[in-house]
Amino acid sequence: MTWFEPLTLHGVNCTLVPLSHAHYDDLVEAVNDGELWNLWYTLVPKPDEIKNEIDRRLNFQVLGSMLPFSVVDNKTMKVIGMTTFLNSDPENCRLEIGGTWYRRSVQRTGLNTCSKLLLLTHAFESLNCIAVEFRTHFFNNKSRKGIERLGAKLDGILRNHIIMPVNTIRDTCVYSIMVSEWPTVKINLIWLISKY
Repeated sequence: MTWFEPLTLHGVNCTLVPLSHAHYDDLVEAVNDGELWNLWYTLVPKPDEIKNEIDRRLNFQVLGSMLPFSVVDNKTMKVIGMTTFLNSDPENCRLEIGGTWYRRSVQRTGLNTCSKLLLLTHAFESLNCIAVEFRTHFFNNKSRKGIERLGAKLDGILRNHIIMPVNTIRDTCVYSIMVSEWPTVKINLIWLISKY
């Protein structure tokens, strides 16, 4: 299998399917749940930007630098958000998991944990990654705690890293999980999912 080849990943309570314009209506409904675009420290699209965001991610997929997924809740069979493999570096066996957002009503339900278990399993066990990165805004405390809860460790902070749409400058926290840490992280993620 080549890096970033579209595929479906099946989990206990969620399924990751290749992002498609067929998911547009569900994604608009999802982004409206909680109006996530209003969080100044995130890059979540507004409802009228969903089509452009799907196009953007699919264009990067064609270039081989991104593999975007829609996240399907196995109970409702509805798309409840997006997540993505990005910053592909097959030569160095590294990638990033990011561009993730979920409708507010499913946050803290175990769906993100299931999604990350699927992505990390694929990254370490199929793509043979030696490290997987996560990045988030310094002020996105909810995201930082969620990343740390997965078992990722803070590598450092990229100061003045990104100019945000609200005319602020983002300091980016960079986290990672190493291949040597994966067996323990995997057991913990399976245990966390079993508690939901």
